Amino acid sequence: MELTVLVFLPAVAAALILLLPQKQEGLARWIALAASVAILALSIWMFFDFDKGQTGFQYVVRKEWVDVGSFNLQYFLGADGLSMPLLVLTTALTAASVLVSFSVTMRPRAYYACLMVLSTSVLGVFCALDFMLFFLFWELELFPMFLLIAVWGSGRKEYSATKFVLYTIFGSAFMLVGILVLAFSQGTFDIEQLGQAQIAGTAIPVGWVFLFLFIGFGVKLPIVPLHTWLPDAHSDAPTAVSVMLAGVLLKMGGYGILRMCVTILPGVADDYSVWFAAIGAVSILYGGFITLRQTDLKRLVAYSSVSHMGIVLLGIGALGSTALMGATYQMLAHGVITGLLFGMVGLMYDRTHTREIARLGGLARQMPLLATGMVFAGFGSLGLPALGGFIAEVTVFLGTFERYEWAVLMGIFGVVLSAGYILWTMQRVVFGPVRHEWDSLPDQNHWWEHSVVAGLAALVIVLGVYPALVMDMIGPAINTIMLRVGS
Repeated sequence: MELTVLVFLPAVAAALILLLPQKQEGLARWIALAASVAILALSIWMFFDFDKGQTGFQYVVRKEWVDVGSFNLQYFLGADGLSMPLLVLTTALTAASVLVSFSVTMRPRAYYACLMVLSTSVLGVFCALDFMLFFLFWELELFPMFLLIAVWGSGRKEYSATKFVLYTIFGSAFMLVGILVLAFSQGTFDIEQLGQAQIAGTAIPVGWVFLFLFIGFGVKLPIVPLHTWLPDAHSDAPTAVSVMLAGVLLKMGGYGILRMCVTILPGVADDYSVWFAAIGAVSILYGGFITLRQTDLKRLVAYSSVSHMGIVLLGIGALGSTALMGATYQMLAHGVITGLLFGMVGLMYDRTHTREIARLGGLARQMPLLATGMVFAGFGSLGLPALGGFIAEVTVFLGTFERYEWAVLMGIFGVVLSAGYILWTMQRVVFGPVRHEWDSLPDQNHWWEHSVVAGLAALVIVLGVYPALVMDMIGPAINTIMLRVGS
């Protein structure tokens, strides 16, 4: 019951928002905030109520949904140590996205309704245990994301929104073929059963099934060369959408690879592991080098996400318990840190109306609070010790080194590149020569701005100084996956 409330409360809020009369559309943000705070509180309660010593799924809801011939489609939700932290991440960034949107005045009812539907779709992906239900939630996020970018975005917003949808549909088409082949081979869409079955006798070779699923998840992660939609989408999306896109939508790809590709087809995953490591290492380096060339703050953070998601794929490629725990932790840490980074960039853009690094400078003197938040988020992104990014990266590299030394060395060089582009950006934007055209601009001065920055910064610190809080939850789920890999 808890998961049903968690997943569908934002959708209920969206319906209430759309029913508001036009004269009361100002209430839309308060309804969205109330719903986002409620699901955040519920997810935190579930996180601490979660039995870390128990393997398998908890908070399970299973009802017969549609009976189609020999297939029984189910309304089947559940959470384990892999999905529970991602559910908390999603609710936290949903609340942050609503708060950074408090200044939105254009069509607020439609805007907040789309944001709530987007939250429902992502939460559904992380806890759906019926493959067809999973796919429906996966596709549901396309509609609100397209509208949020195309209507409330800037620049080439229609182009970027269309490109995002086309790339995702391209990946989803391959994924759907893989899902149907698996379902017909075993006579079920039940992800839990598929994760325990020995897949054989499929209509097409299992290697192709694995590849089809991987393409669908790889587009969302995204991996090089399927990443080109990401910088455009980020550049033209409103701040709240960038927070959700980088913070949780990319994690759908990593979660899908772990939950579906590795768990259901562990033998094929082992055969392809060297390609995972190679693609991950290339993504780390490519993302780092291309980030050094960026002149737009949003594009810089977007390309840095390509590099950091490469670390996730590198950890998955090692197929060891330490590396897989690090990959999962990297998804969580990156979600919080990048959400904070995009929030800071958005707050700066609201005041200066530019994201060009060359036009910004010396903001530490004119907007000290915003500058402090930006520097903190930058330090988190480059993996400073005692912050969440450091724990995640070290765990991935330690877990991967025994199997793929060359990939780890490439990844470490990518971390050096990240230090270069982050420090270069901070020097120019925050500590560079003062530009007096910004002298009259206000600093971080609204309660909702303080709430977002302080809340996400606190999470970054908690992940850095107390990793056992999450690692102890992730461990049993990763051990279950390793049992499949070793069988």
